[in-house]
Amino acid sequence: MNADEENDKMMFCASCGIPEVDDVKLKDCSACKLVRYCGVQCQKEHRPQHKRACKQRAAELREEILFKQPESSHMGDCPICCLPLSLDSKAILTPCCCTIICNGCDYANQIREVKEKLGHKCPFCRHPKGESDEERNRSLMKRVDAKDPAAIRQMGGYRNQEGDYDGAIEYWTEAAGLGDFAAHYDLSVMYRKGKSVKKDKKKEAYHLEKAAIGGEPFARHNLGVIENENNRPDRAVKHWIIAAKLGYDDSLVPLKEAYREGLVSKEGLAAALRGHQAAVDATKSPQREEAEVALSQQREAAKAARKDRVK
Repeated sequence: MNADEENDKMMFCASCGIPEVDDVKLKDCSACKLVRYCGVQCQKEHRPQHKRACKQRAAELREEILFKQPESSHMGDCPICCLPLSLDSKAILTPCCCTIICNGCDYANQIREVKEKLGHKCPFCRHPKGESDEERNRSLMKRVDAKDPAAIRQMGGYRNQEGDYDGAIEYWTEAAGLGDFAAHYDLSVMYRKGKSVKKDKKKEAYHLEKAAIGGEPFARHNLGVIENENNRPDRAVKHWIIAAKLGYDDSLVPLKEAYREGLVSKEGLAAALRGHQAAVDATKSPQREEAEVALSQQREAAKAARKDRVK
């Protein structure tokens, strides 16, 4: 069947054959998108004939979505400098507006405030920064009440640190439902370790896939590990290549091993290495490097101060 015939076919209900006109609106089969129906009853009646083709095409669509290279990681870009955020936690989550800011922009804002003798404000929304933990927690809870997925995921992280795994799962489940890909990854860890839930490989894989599709490289790498353990190295390699091209360092190790075993071509490995380097380089800037040097010096000074107090 050629493209024109396919288009013509989509203009009629697959069950009763009624055409799409002004007073009749057809809806796609939600699973496969191959056929259209005028209503639920027609869809039910046509199901026995369509079931096999639907499942096959739905599986194909799922594979296409799962193995599509995301344009960027789940971190996205810093909203101030518009450069991609790095994967190594060199960023902050502002409690007032729950926006992730790179360390470079945060540091530059601090320097500007000191030079101009200004009060401390959020680099993004300019809301006055809370000085105490209580004020910051109150700001965060406002964002939680406003159904901000980043804030909800952060609260889940706090509950997890406190050992309240039930609370962590509750928050992360809500954040995942609101589209937070990192929360899906957090849930996958809970199902893998069996914290407050039974260990469940299917649910772990489900949340890993949701996170990976959204550009979460840690989840993508773990999918590769699972596929490799299940003796499906070809699928594992695909996951690791995608993770590497998102800038995830750890995926380079199994990729190089796969190359030595003949599972990855020289050209394929080279492309993954180039993609990885490009992703890492895109997150760099003089402002961020300056901030990292300053923060490193602050950490060393704090470490020295602790040693002096012990003496």
